[in-house]
Amino acid sequence: MKILVTGGAGFIGSALIRHLIGQTDHAVVNVDKLTYAGNPESLAAVAGSPRYAFERVDICDGTGLERVFRLHRPDAVMHLAAESHVDRSIDAPGAFLETNLVGTGQLLQVARAYRDSLGATQAETFRFLHVSTDEVYGDLADTGAFFVESTPYAPSSPYAATKAGSDHLVRAWGRTYGLPILITNCSNNYGPCQFPEKLIPHMILNALAGKALPVYGDGHQVRDWLYVDDHARALCRVLEAGVPGSTYNVGGHNEQRNIEVVRMICALLEELAPRRADQRPYADLVEFVRDRPGHDTRYAIDATKIERELGWRPQETFASGLARTVRWYLDNRSWWQRVLDGSYRLERLGAVRQA
Repeated sequence: MKILVTGGAGFIGSALIRHLIGQTDHAVVNVDKLTYAGNPESLAAVAGSPRYAFERVDICDGTGLERVFRLHRPDAVMHLAAESHVDRSIDAPGAFLETNLVGTGQLLQVARAYRDSLGATQAETFRFLHVSTDEVYGDLADTGAFFVESTPYAPSSPYAATKAGSDHLVRAWGRTYGLPILITNCSNNYGPCQFPEKLIPHMILNALAGKALPVYGDGHQVRDWLYVDDHARALCRVLEAGVPGSTYNVGGHNEQRNIEVVRMICALLEELAPRRADQRPYADLVEFVRDRPGHDTRYAIDATKIERELGWRPQETFASGLARTVRWYLDNRSWWQRVLDGSYRLERLGAVRQA
């Protein structure tokens, strides 16, 4: 297939594209606006492939999207472009409303018109996969329950609310217009090339710099952690074998309290990058800070459906995935140093081949 991936220069999107180019025979068209979180350097390993093309287009730009569809004629869309950081959504929700809601609506409109223009065979096999989050389901608190595909939506943050809205838009286009849609809701991702504002890379890089490791509240919030390469495999499996109109929850079977995640990072760094004898241990850098507004207590995914129907299971445990992640950040200092100092934004197209 030729697959149009939106947000392909982001964390999950770049992992997905690396998987598609490196592990499948599919061709990829990467559509990305290149906001602060889009880093072409994350795609350096595949940018030279003849099966990879890049288009710098905002998904809110209907005319630009129409040109991309007309030029590349994709067989499927994998929609990952989104504003995704909860703290940013609390401080400035406007960008989340624009990208996650307006942008998704615009993409659906263009994809629908494009599919309607196809011949019967290609129209029948066309797919629109929308990649979403478990945060749309809200807070499980201490219920001991798990999110399933039929769990009612109860988003807490502007980020989660706009993602919930985008899910509803996708389902509406499927039901009203017959667009063959698929939706996935995933748990917290982690792994290589994640922007340093997220918990795990933030803690790794602060620790290496000897800075405080800020933990919200008491750190007892629980998240299910999914290694990003496992997620990429799941998305490919859903696209290739998922039933149109269906939703699949994708989880890592790895529930951890935030404070335990931070302590595990500190322990790994003590082993892999020990501090000098005259320096404080990494764990001593932990500082508990005021909790953020509306902070959900627990997320937990029941991924039984995707395992039963599509045969997908995560390959990484949290221990193995976290060790791989810490080692990657230790071995790829130039990648994250260029992010921290902003130099990655100066030559944004240097690591990609324009279509």
